[in-house]
Amino acid sequence: MIEEMRLRGFGVIAEATLPLGPGFTAITGETGAGKTMVVSGLGLLLGQRADSGVVRSGAAQAEVTGVWLVAAEGNVADRVREAGGDLEPAGADRAELYIGRTVTAEGRSRASVGGRAAPAGVLADLADDLVVVHGQTDQLRLRSQAAQREALDRFGGDEVRAALASYREVWHRWRGLDAEVSALEADRDARLAEAQALREALEEIEAVAPQHGEDAELSQRAERLAHVEELRAAALTAREALSSEADAIDVSALAGEARRALERAGDHDETLAGLAEQVAEIGFRIAEVAGDLSGYLADLDETGPAELAAIEDRRAALSTLIRHHGASLDEVIELARTGGERLLELDGDDERVAVLREQRDAAAAALDDAADLLTRRRAAAAAALGDAVTEELRALAMPDARMQVTIAPGTPGQDGRDEVSLLLAPHPGSEPRPVAKSASGGELSRVMLAIEVVIASVDPVPTFVFDEIDAGIGGAAAIEVGRRLARLSAASQVIVVTHLAQVAAFATNHLSVVKENDGSVTASSVRRLDGADREAEMARLLSGLPDSAAALEHARELLELAPAGA
Repeated sequence: MIEEMRLRGFGVIAEATLPLGPGFTAITGETGAGKTMVVSGLGLLLGQRADSGVVRSGAAQAEVTGVWLVAAEGNVADRVREAGGDLEPAGADRAELYIGRTVTAEGRSRASVGGRAAPAGVLADLADDLVVVHGQTDQLRLRSQAAQREALDRFGGDEVRAALASYREVWHRWRGLDAEVSALEADRDARLAEAQALREALEEIEAVAPQHGEDAELSQRAERLAHVEELRAAALTAREALSSEADAIDVSALAGEARRALERAGDHDETLAGLAEQVAEIGFRIAEVAGDLSGYLADLDETGPAELAAIEDRRAALSTLIRHHGASLDEVIELARTGGERLLELDGDDERVAVLREQRDAAAAALDDAADLLTRRRAAAAAALGDAVTEELRALAMPDARMQVTIAPGTPGQDGRDEVSLLLAPHPGSEPRPVAKSASGGELSRVMLAIEVVIASVDPVPTFVFDEIDAGIGGAAAIEVGRRLARLSAASQVIVVTHLAQVAAFATNHLSVVKENDGSVTASSVRRLDGADREAEMARLLSGLPDSAAALEHARELLELAPAGA
């Protein structure tokens, strides 16, 4: 429920506060005073597209703020918290929600939810749980089959909702399977080509059988074999220098001589004895390196040109694999690992398609069953809705009108395969025809109101906003519209912008948008009307003369009639 709405710099309204609250609020005022700006402001709070045209001339921006009384827990509270907003406690299970929107003269828009900045899309998400707005454009919306189907589903209640939810679950499963089968069948040639290319690649890789790090190791061995004589000469010279098998003086002999000299003098000086031990260690190390060099020379003697040729052949084979199947040898080996799994998948496509077809056919059969159940439940609801709306139309000064809700087979979609049509026979003997073709503007307003009153009895909406729903009607019909709006307000908050006293008379809260003109700037404000002020406004609505005695008497008569009639 909307408790209050504030407007500032909004069209002709300089600044106004609308105290709303529960029940039936009627908003009246002279033409051009800004009544519809109230609905426009509410539209901005519900996430509608911002337009700089709403900014008051000379103002930097237009501002609109709404205060809603909502359940402390539920869809609205959860969405507000997801957006980072807060709710203000207003009782054990109720809370106040503040929503704001500003539009600059340049057309930029900002929104806030629960005291936090939020995208306008969050406002649109909240709208379905907060308000249903009906204006002249919404009457046109009622003419679409989608809107008519939604109205029927709302009236159908839990039974239709459950059937629709089951149908949608099966629909999405069937659609996913059908898309997968279609994709596999469409890509069959490409997948066959992929399988053949992958099979050839795996055969080529398997024939070479590469190992991780093999290319680097072969590169080192090839480098060694290509310079074997240079390596042999270097190793031989170093070994002869360290430990010669001939009589030449070498490092090993010199180290031995130095050790013996230090050992002889070591008995007389501990320092020299320590140095003798270090020299001895050097001698051992020299002997060890000399032995390693001898082993290295022996290995060189076992290798030759034949080994180098074999290594180069192997490196060429690995290079070919890398060139054909990857940027590195590791990638080639990874392809061999994953390619087998992919090949099994590709080779199993025919079997997989067959299995998927069976699953799709089973889902299609389940979809038919779900669609049949949904159609049956909609048909039952359609008959009840037609009878209830027909009865309601009689009370809205359309005593001979007859509403018929038909269901015809249509193209299956996520909402079922039913084409729902609201047909109206406005006069005795006339054939039911689509509402768009059989109802005038005034009749369409009453049809829409009748539908909302009937549906609200099984699926109440927190707040209804009607903009000029009484267009094209008057007299007794207007009184019945007012009476039905009052009835609707027993279960929901109802806000009506009207120009008819017969409608406004049934309001429990009457607001007037007042236009003042100081000669240069036109501004509008909002006042709550009671007593004589309300009678004067009702008289103005009736005759255009707020001081007319006859109009005032008529106004009092309406005000006395309304509570009894409601």
